Amino acid sequence: MRLVFLLVLIVGIAIAGYAVYLIQDRFSGYQVRVEQLQNELRQTREKVVETTPIVVAATALSYAHKLVAEDLAIVEWPTEGLPENVFTSIEDLVDENEGPRYIKRAIEPSEPILASKITNFGEDIGVNTLLEPGTRAFAIRVDVASGVSGFIQPGDEVDIYWTGRNLDQIITRLILEKVKIIAIDQQADQDSLRPTVARTVTLQVSPDIVANLVQFQSSGSLTLSLRGVEDATTAGPIEVNTSALIGNEIKEIEEERVCTRTVRRGVATEEIIIPCPPE
Repeated sequence: MRLVFLLVLIVGIAIAGYAVYLIQDRFSGYQVRVEQLQNELRQTREKVVETTPIVVAATALSYAHKLVAEDLAIVEWPTEGLPENVFTSIEDLVDENEGPRYIKRAIEPSEPILASKITNFGEDIGVNTLLEPGTRAFAIRVDVASGVSGFIQPGDEVDIYWTGRNLDQIITRLILEKVKIIAIDQQADQDSLRPTVARTVTLQVSPDIVANLVQFQSSGSLTLSLRGVEDATTAGPIEVNTSALIGNEIKEIEEERVCTRTVRRGVATEEIIIPCPPE
């Protein structure tokens, strides 16, 4: 009897030990899996991009469009690449008590609404809203030839040449480079694709340049030369006169010396030409 009891005890201990082994093995497997899941969760968190809600255009917005709430939407934008001067709520843009806002530059769908592309509350859309700080608007007279046949548009950059008289010669001189056009006649829409033969072109220049342009315009004619969109080069001083253009050299013509002597013939006198003495 004791032998049977001992045998059962040994078998029970063996089964219990085996069960403990299985449990430990299963537990170790769970631990490994938990660590794997923790690592995957950590990597996923590192990949998560922090975002900020901003206001974007829900549809295409053109120049001079009056902004309403239906034009806008809120999206999550990566905080790291957040543009400056964005808005985080539609209420910051549309408030009936503050007055309307207008679009100063065309905005594409899903493009962030920037403060530089809209007017302030109650501000009229006009040339003064397009001027950069410290600059002035100056209008010059143009025609088909001097205005690049109507192919210039608001937002383009031009070089300005002056043609006038300097002493006894007609000269053409490059006086300004990379000047921004902000309006054609009374049109300031930068997204207009219609060629316009303008009578006046409004430029954005510094205050000290205004006085120079007044003098140049009153003393000669101004011609615009359209620059390429990505052209940042400068040509430097350029001046051409008629003589240099046709290859002639202007020389002063010396007056011929004429020597005379007074001769009396009776009561009358007469001037006669005689050879001039050497100088």
